[in-house]
Amino acid sequence: MNQKLITLLIAILIIALGGTAIFLVSSKESKANTPSSNTQENQLNKEDKKQNETPTNDKKIAVIYFSASGTTKSVASIISQKTNAELIEIVPKEKYTSADLNWNDPNSRTSLECNEASSRPEIASTMNLDDYDVIYLGYPIWWGDVPHIILTFMDTYKLDGKTVIPFCTSGGTGISQSMNTLKNYNQKVHWTEGKRLSTSESEINNWLESLKY
Repeated sequence: MNQKLITLLIAILIIALGGTAIFLVSSKESKANTPSSNTQENQLNKEDKKQNETPTNDKKIAVIYFSASGTTKSVASIISQKTNAELIEIVPKEKYTSADLNWNDPNSRTSLECNEASSRPEIASTMNLDDYDVIYLGYPIWWGDVPHIILTFMDTYKLDGKTVIPFCTSGGTGISQSMNTLKNYNQKVHWTEGKRLSTSESEINNWLESLKY
């Protein structure tokens, strides 16, 4: 074999080997820059997990109220709408009439109930409160205090450990006396300081914003 042919074959071999080397280096770099299927899967799993996480402040809320004339119901309805909470009415077994609500009559039904410490008006409605973390509890002020049907409610349903936020409606009397009654009645409840409210949406909004529930 002459020298020229040998030289040509060597040149061809060098070119071939060089191309193979370039291909291998290129493949290695491409592989290094491409995430593995396991890495991609882990990233997707993390994203899915993050999307499915429930916020720690996600509380289940109920607005529970007793209303004889409709005023407390109006306030409770606004609170329910603003907080996206379940609205639950405490329905008395015997409905209160206008004569029952006559505070000028010492023999009216409400006068007798409020003057008798042991009175517990019956409740017709039933409810399941096990799943609720926070309860707004609404009532009118009767004779300066909480209506005794609210005490019936507290006797009937276990509120221990729950956060309960009282609110009341009144022609002028504040909520302080009724708050004292409620706190002393069940000291295992996490009571949040309540407020006397009107049907003003702006007033209710400001109060709700200050609570941050």
